[in-house]
Amino acid sequence: MADSTCRLSFAAMTDRIPTRSFGADGPSVGAIGLGCMGMTWAYGEEGRDEAQSIAVLHRALDLGVTFIDTADMYGPFTNEELVGRGLAGRRDEAFLATKCGLVVESAVPIRMSRNGTPEHVRAAIDASLARLQTDRVDLYQLHRVDENVPVAETWGAMAETVTAGKAGAIGMSEVSVAELEIAHAIHPVASVQSELSLWTRDALQSGVLDWCAAHGAAFIPFSPLGRGFLTGKLSADGFGADDFRGSLPRFEREAMAANQAIVDAVGVVAARHGAAPGQIALAWTLAQGEHVVPIPGTRRIAYLEENAAAASVALTPADLAELDMLPTAVGTRYG
Repeated sequence: MADSTCRLSFAAMTDRIPTRSFGADGPSVGAIGLGCMGMTWAYGEEGRDEAQSIAVLHRALDLGVTFIDTADMYGPFTNEELVGRGLAGRRDEAFLATKCGLVVESAVPIRMSRNGTPEHVRAAIDASLARLQTDRVDLYQLHRVDENVPVAETWGAMAETVTAGKAGAIGMSEVSVAELEIAHAIHPVASVQSELSLWTRDALQSGVLDWCAAHGAAFIPFSPLGRGFLTGKLSADGFGADDFRGSLPRFEREAMAANQAIVDAVGVVAARHGAAPGQIALAWTLAQGEHVVPIPGTRRIAYLEENAAAASVALTPADLAELDMLPTAVGTRYG
């Protein structure tokens, strides 16, 4: 939970967070969503608890955190199964998103390959719907472009899921503007999910964020809290073998020490707002455009409430200018 001095919390509130339109003509969703990956995958087994995760899902819906994001490769498959059980009886309250296109070859260490063949897409959507206990997802996303399969072929199969009524809309993840143009000419790209945070600004520099704004597509930042680093709560003591952050250059001890300057600077802004650093990090992503819906992940209700409360943080132009001047993070995103 936020520090006891943090006044921005939903812990004792029944209000719902503000909404944003999902695309130019899309439905309204909570301005902040919920990434479910860490409930069963990637961040270590310690702290995993299905009952607790389902309670987080229920509390999210109560707060208006309606965008629920998962993927078939998380687990693999266990994350969709958990989300399916968690949304049982409340499916119509959620804007449910999942993904295909990545195949897990090894869980520890994590090793993946890409599969964008139309046959894989067609089989994957049916398998995801079964695990999620639903006949339709609101958003089906291509997790990564397969460099061995033309984008047009993969996207054509993704479009079939909409035609068949299995998906309400389709989106892409970690793509270039050129790839978006190819796909959009075949079927509207409803969203792009890519990493965006105060220490990862690639989407701003690549033009993808602007492309989304110009084409009525939502932009969904994953890891908007820097995989937990921007909260200021991570220790540099190392990560377990089943926590993939330990394999990332940005989380090596020396890099974390150097990047502490980013967290310290965010903390200065947070203090002015009576907020937690993570709430400022989320408020910054929201300030990048009305089409932006970040999806921080958590396994705890207290952190969910802290994240949801970030939707009420109003950063000033001076705050944004200060945050925009933060140094570039030390270490690459992936090894």
